[in-house]
Order: sequence, then C-alpha cells, then structure tokens
Amino acid sequence: MRRIAITGAHGLMGWHASVRLHAQNCAARYADAQEPYSLIRIDHSTFDDASRLADALKDADAILHFAGMNRGTEQEVEAANPAIARKLVSACVTAKIAPHIIYANSTHAEHDTFYGRSKRLAADILEESAVGGFTNVILPHIFGECARPYYNNVTATLIDQIWNDQKPEINPHGRVQLLHAGTAAQIAIDAVHAGARGLIQPKGHDISVANLHGKLVGFHEQYSENVFPDLSDSFELALFNSYRAGGFPKHYPIKLHSNSDHRGVLFEVAKGGNSAQSFISSTRPGKKRGDHFHLDLVERFLVVKGEAIIRIRRVLTDEVYEFYVSGDRPEAIDMPPLHTHNIENIGNEDALTFFWAHHLFDPSNPDTYADAV
Repeated sequence: MRRIAITGAHGLMGWHASVRLHAQNCAARYADAQEPYSLIRIDHSTFDDASRLADALKDADAILHFAGMNRGTEQEVEAANPAIARKLVSACVTAKIAPHIIYANSTHAEHDTFYGRSKRLAADILEESAVGGFTNVILPHIFGECARPYYNNVTATLIDQIWNDQKPEINPHGRVQLLHAGTAAQIAIDAVHAGARGLIQPKGHDISVANLHGKLVGFHEQYSENVFPDLSDSFELALFNSYRAGGFPKHYPIKLHSNSDHRGVLFEVAKGGNSAQSFISSTRPGKKRGDHFHLDLVERFLVVKGEAIIRIRRVLTDEVYEFYVSGDRPEAIDMPPLHTHNIENIGNEDALTFFWAHHLFDPSNPDTYADAV
C-alpha cells in the first residue's frame, strides 16, 4: 500500500486527485482486494502548525503538492508559495521521510510576474530538497467539476454566469489553454507510479474565451431543451460535465415537458448524445440501488412509476442532497460526476426507473466505484 499525501486537498486539483485515489480504493474493496493507497489529505490550516504537518506526513511515500496561493496582494502571493514550499521541506526533514514530490506548477512560472516568480522559486526550493525525487508538472489553465467561480477560473465563472442568466464581459482577444482537473490529477498520480522525475508539461486545449463562452452557451441551450450534445470527444465531455456540475444542486430536479390526451401521457426522456444506452429497472419497496459514483459518465435517472428518493453526495464530503421523485411527475435527476448516489423505493409498490447513459457500458472500463452515500 502506497501512502500518498495531497496538499491543498480541498482545492480543485486536490479534490480531483483525492477522488481518483479514493476510486481505486473503492474498486479494490469491491473486489475484496487490499486497498492500494493510504490517503493523507492536508489542508491549508495544517501548514500553520509545523508539528501537525510533520505528523501528517509520517511515512509518506509521495506528496502531490497542490497547495498554494494565487490571490492576495502582489507581495503576499510572491512570498506565500516559496514559504509553503519551505514548510513542506522542513516537515519532511522532521518526519524523517524522503518522499517523491510532485509539484503542480503553472505556465505562469515562465514569466517575470509576481505570481510567476512565486511559483518558480517554490519549484526551485522543492527540487533542491527533494531527496526522494522531484517532478515539476507545468500546468495550463485548469477547469473541472466543482471549480470555484470568480476565483481565477474563467471556465467556472462563465458557467456560473450562464446558469444564472448573467451576461459576462469577455475580452475578444483573450485565449486560454484548458486542461481538465481530472486529467491533470491523473498525470500527477501516474508520475508517482512511473517514478517520473524532472519536467512534465501537458498541453492544454487552445481556445479563445469568446469561443469557450459560445460552446458553454450552446450546451446550455441544448440542455435546456433536454438535448445532450455529442460527447464522443474527451474534451467536450469534460467541459460538458463541468457545465452540468455548475447547475447542481440549485437547478435540480430537471422538469420534463409532457403531452397528455385521452390515451395517457407521453414525454421525452433524453435526446441527442452519442452511442447512448437506455434501460429500465424495478426496485422493490424499501430497497436501494446505486451507492456508487462515476468519474466521467453522463447519467440520467427518471422514475416512471412509484415513489422514490434519490440521494447524492459529493465524494469525500458529508453533505447529502435528497430529491423526492414520483412517476406522477416527469422530473429527471442527472448524476453529477464525482458524486456518489443511490435511489430508494419509499412507496408500497415496485418503483420503475428509466436510466439513460451517454455511452454503452464497457465491462473493461466500467467507470463505476462502490461508495455508500
């Protein structure tokens, strides 16, 4: 079992990396195998206590170092990242460990700005002191599910503005190089497994801010009409999932338009997508289905008969959202990625549920990780 520490564990990169490692532990438990990771999640407050930080790092084989500062006065930001790096190095010495350190650096480190200098100096401090090896991962603009809007993340900000019918101010000349947080997290995790040292510089998806906004608006217009885009492209899938997560839970459930006459009721469950798969299940009174999460899958639940409650919890957190659904009301619940979920029949008869997924089930890559809500 590898003991891996993640600094900045509650930030975007730290959470995505934590969930991916947690997913592998869930898969191992489901297969009655030994969990491959012991996960140490370190937040910013831990860095304020040197002994607490050293204790947390005890016996760590590797450190995914995502903690840092990118907001504040120029002087604060320029001083903060090197100071955090020094605290991490000192804690490793105190804990008597020589871990492989994987550092989430930034393309800004290539520029002579207060933030660039801060990130570059932090990398130098870590590289000089990392006895167990150092990997410098130069990252472009990171986006992803549950990113914080209005906090140096243009994608999350645009998504929040679109969901709330706000018109953004867009620099017509602005461009970003986008890399999904899950992809970046996996690069860091893979570096641990491969024992990779030195520089890793993944390339982002080059797009103008205006075109990014247009793409997100297109998602919103389609989704509002119950249409899913073609999700065969991995970047489009990651961007669409980030957009979807931006609407949770405020814009749930998703009401569907129904047509009724003397024959009964008809409504469209889902339209569009690519290589989609649909199925129906029955759940007996008092029984549950689910208690798992997905990293990428786009999935819709729709109870067509009976009464049920759908519970959704963001992985590695405690807050659970509950949605009461009924076959008498056509309301869909779309599962946000990296959120574990279940459905429980709370009625007196079998509940029939329609499920829609954006691709065919692949037994070799099920993207399903058992984790009780």
